[in-house]
Amino acid sequence: TAVVEAHSLSASDHPETVRAFVIQHQDDDRYVDECELLAPIIEGAGIIYVVDGSVPYSAEHEAEMTILRWTGRPSLALINSIGDDDYSDTWQAALGQFFQVVRKFDAVRAPFTQHLSLLKAFGQLEPDWEQTLARATDLLAQQRQQRRHQAAGLIARALEDMMAYQEKRTLTLDQVASISDASLAETLRDRWYRHQRQREQTLRVNIEHLYQHQRIQRQEAELEWANQHDLFSEDTRKHWAVSKKYLAGAGFGAGAVGGAGIDAATFGTSLGTGALVGGLIGAAGSYFYGDRLLLPALNIGPLKDGLKSATFGPVQDSQFGYVVLGRAVDHWWHISHRNHAGRDLLELEPADQHWLERLDKHSRREIQKAFDRCRKQKSLSHQQRQNLAAAIEHAMMVYDDWRLNRP
Repeated sequence: TAVVEAHSLSASDHPETVRAFVIQHQDDDRYVDECELLAPIIEGAGIIYVVDGSVPYSAEHEAEMTILRWTGRPSLALINSIGDDDYSDTWQAALGQFFQVVRKFDAVRAPFTQHLSLLKAFGQLEPDWEQTLARATDLLAQQRQQRRHQAAGLIARALEDMMAYQEKRTLTLDQVASISDASLAETLRDRWYRHQRQREQTLRVNIEHLYQHQRIQRQEAELEWANQHDLFSEDTRKHWAVSKKYLAGAGFGAGAVGGAGIDAATFGTSLGTGALVGGLIGAAGSYFYGDRLLLPALNIGPLKDGLKSATFGPVQDSQFGYVVLGRAVDHWWHISHRNHAGRDLLELEPADQHWLERLDKHSRREIQKAFDRCRKQKSLSHQQRQNLAAAIEHAMMVYDDWRLNRP
């Protein structure tokens, strides 16, 4: 600071004094860092100065901030608290004397709208930048909307796959003789569960790649059998399944379960009858609501041409679709709001009340119609797939609003 101040007569010559310092000392080993910092600024760049608000303010920063102020360039100071302590008020009082705009900003958790507001604020400091930065914020907003649209398509395809999936096996005479129907049912059941868990995992990875999050670690025991956060756990059902009232409003009529005798909202306790019930309800079966929603979906055909076919699925209760939808939208929300500066584990917590109650009736019906077709093994047409994706995108916007504005 002293070197620069010695060559200045008044505030009017501060920018030129800094420029002269850089030109004079750019090859001087004593001022390598200073010249590298100041060179782009004297050529017209703006200043974004970031401090850690969890560290006490110290006057030792004032020499550096004074030189930056002398450049006369547009300046924005950000207070980003990394640790648990909070000295942001003292930082703000000091920074306000050196920089044109001072904002508290969490680089890891700040929502997308806050990032855009910073760009807009910076643009207002320099008239020549305002139009360019306004275009940049518009493009970022469009990119975000496009990604949400693509994510809705990914979720729609996964939902169709999972709702319509059928596990199949064909057995020879020797195999028929060596395996009981109950054992066959259990094998198909296990494979069906495994496929659905893997399909959900594939969807999550696809969403993460869409938002360019390539190496996320999750704080959840996902896809594990004996865990409360498993796709098929009773705890998951309680958090993501919808009410009878919702189902009625979505066009879920009498007999929509296909005569399964299952309470659509609670999955009931009536497991039906048949020789295969024992094969479906294994030692750990009662832990999974999936065992109840799948009972009517098992079919072991008669012996024909020396072969016997067995199928498991598709799922016969729409609640499975709403569980998958809720988990998928929740995961998307966390990923879309996750800053790339984030290195902490991704925590996926279940919802505490049903957000879908806010969804418009048309979107509810489109989702339910798609579930019904999948359950009946009827493929969705191109238009129906588009309708499902559009309804899911509306659901994503509803969930976003619910998460950001819930009490």
